[in-house]
Amino acid sequence: MSTPYPFTAVVGQDDLRLGLLLNAVSPAVGGVLVRGEKGTAKSTAVRALAALMPEVSVVSGCRFSCDPASPDPACPDGPHEPGTGVSRNARTVELPVGASEDRLVGALDIERALAEGVKAFEPGLLADAHRGILYVDEVNLLHDHLVDLLLDAAAMGASYVEREGVSVRHAARFLLVGTMNPEEGELRPQLLDRFGLTVEVAASRETDLRVEVVRRRLAYDDDPAAFAAQWADEESALRARIVAARALLPQVRLGDGALRQIAATCAAFEVDGMRADIVMARTATALAAWAGRTDVLAEDVRQAALLALPHRRRRNPFDAPGLDEDKLDDTLEQNSGEDDDPDPDGPGGGGRPPRGDGPDTPPQPEGEAGDTPAQSVPEQGQGQGQQSSGGGEQQPVRAAEPFRTKMLSVPGLGEGAAGRRSRARTEHGRTTGARRPQGALTKLHLAATVRAAAPHQRARGRSGRGLVVRRDDLRQATREGREGNLVLFVVDASGSMAARQRMSAVKGAVLSLLLDAYQRRDKVGLITFRGRDAEVVLPPTSSVDAAAARLEMLPTGGRTPVAAGLLKAHELLRVERLRDPSRRPLLVVVTDGRATGGPDPVALASRAARLHEAEGTASVVVDCESGPVRLGLAGSLARDLGGTAVTLDELRADSIAGLVKDVQGTSRRAA
Repeated sequence: MSTPYPFTAVVGQDDLRLGLLLNAVSPAVGGVLVRGEKGTAKSTAVRALAALMPEVSVVSGCRFSCDPASPDPACPDGPHEPGTGVSRNARTVELPVGASEDRLVGALDIERALAEGVKAFEPGLLADAHRGILYVDEVNLLHDHLVDLLLDAAAMGASYVEREGVSVRHAARFLLVGTMNPEEGELRPQLLDRFGLTVEVAASRETDLRVEVVRRRLAYDDDPAAFAAQWADEESALRARIVAARALLPQVRLGDGALRQIAATCAAFEVDGMRADIVMARTATALAAWAGRTDVLAEDVRQAALLALPHRRRRNPFDAPGLDEDKLDDTLEQNSGEDDDPDPDGPGGGGRPPRGDGPDTPPQPEGEAGDTPAQSVPEQGQGQGQQSSGGGEQQPVRAAEPFRTKMLSVPGLGEGAAGRRSRARTEHGRTTGARRPQGALTKLHLAATVRAAAPHQRARGRSGRGLVVRRDDLRQATREGREGNLVLFVVDASGSMAARQRMSAVKGAVLSLLLDAYQRRDKVGLITFRGRDAEVVLPPTSSVDAAAARLEMLPTGGRTPVAAGLLKAHELLRVERLRDPSRRPLLVVVTDGRATGGPDPVALASRAARLHEAEGTASVVVDCESGPVRLGLAGSLARDLGGTAVTLDELRADSIAGLVKDVQGTSRRAA
């Protein structure tokens, strides 16, 4: 067995270590979500925590880790008689991103359940993690229904498996830890709220700290056992402190003054629901126990707010995470009471707690501010008011307020990743038929199974009331739900778009579509064209807030190379089809259709559009043309694409125009 990296050897990352340790002291806090860039010791710290967890006593031979002092009366391996058990280390169970529902919650043998009435149950990862740690790396990439199951089990302390009226329940209490890189997409706000705490991690910019990280890592890689031995005393001391804090926790007093500060803080930051108040109360209590105190102080409430509230304040993916600490301090001061700080000079008193290596600075969009201005001739009607000194390029304008858009979907029936946009065959949804199972049976179609078995009962010698069922009789339910798509935006950033101050409205429309893509669990990509060429501003990703950041900094100016934008999109989609053939694309072209630059630009754009039509790519053109005289070029482009054209006004869900349901397209894959 490999030697884990010592928890006490992790350099810096104070918030990360504190969040993990508080959950080790009080699992009722509700777990921790670790957000940060790659290579910041997220996984290392989580795996190292297992060595600090106290040993657990379990019933010998029980697959569900029942406590011998109070065994679970509903345990599938029970009933167990109270008594002595065996001790073992707390487990760290990792949930892979590609895990199935049966692997997570366990599986029932449907054939034996129907034929013999026996609940033959194979435990899943939730059973393995009971009384230990369940670690989900890249939790934002996990299928939503698995995250729902996971968080429901964490909240209830039990897992339920239901299959056609046959049910099994077992205890599932664990410390839940999720890690994620926000660049790869966000969790839904409802799921974010289910994690007790969140911490933001980033690599230190201090040279000395970075040197120490490398030095320790190289020493560990050279001889893991010797490196761990160097930190054995620190590990033992930290383990003893966790045990002491757990023992002290029931004695900690949460006074009315601290409760008022907690409630006032949650109200001041407009946090939805009451879960934040409860988590803050539990976290503040755990902080006091960790400090060796029996009273909750104002500093505990402050630190609890910094850990429990930032991820609960996000209303949409474009909101920056974080908490205004000056506002927090003012709120705590205004609601301070005499029993808030009975011992201001006690352990840990005085001043703000340490805040890690540096301020949380949001990442700046790359490759935009320093772009070389397009050398082009301003087009007729181009506005001059915002023109900069560089060759026709104009400064970025702010996006208009986003709005709710109409439904755009890919026609046909797909088989892509679960989402909320286009029709698809999925594991979850309404039942549409039955088929023979391919591999393990996951969703039984009971009526079809009975119909398949009924004609053979006499030949199988049926004599009693029970139905004689063989494996060949089992039928898998086929279901239809919704899938997520790859929504590729091709945005016209030329000078004609800047004319008449249209770019603000255009950015607002794209921002609205990005928000819609986030809610429908799509991947998104962003291509812009202006001057003489097109650029992939953002390769396909699940992070729609990254796309929004790129869009906000988008400059305009120059000619309108529509063909270049469509050809760049064609190449990108070709690569993505090889990478993820099951995810169907939706091409959204945002332009007024006025192709300029080069010989016969309109004909070039038409030929490029027909490449997408030949591939069967579903497409929509958002027509940005305005003014009393309209050329209708965007509509012609939509016809060449084999798609649909909608105006900016028609894109709004509350407009009086007809509802856009399916984007036109002749996709061979959608047949």
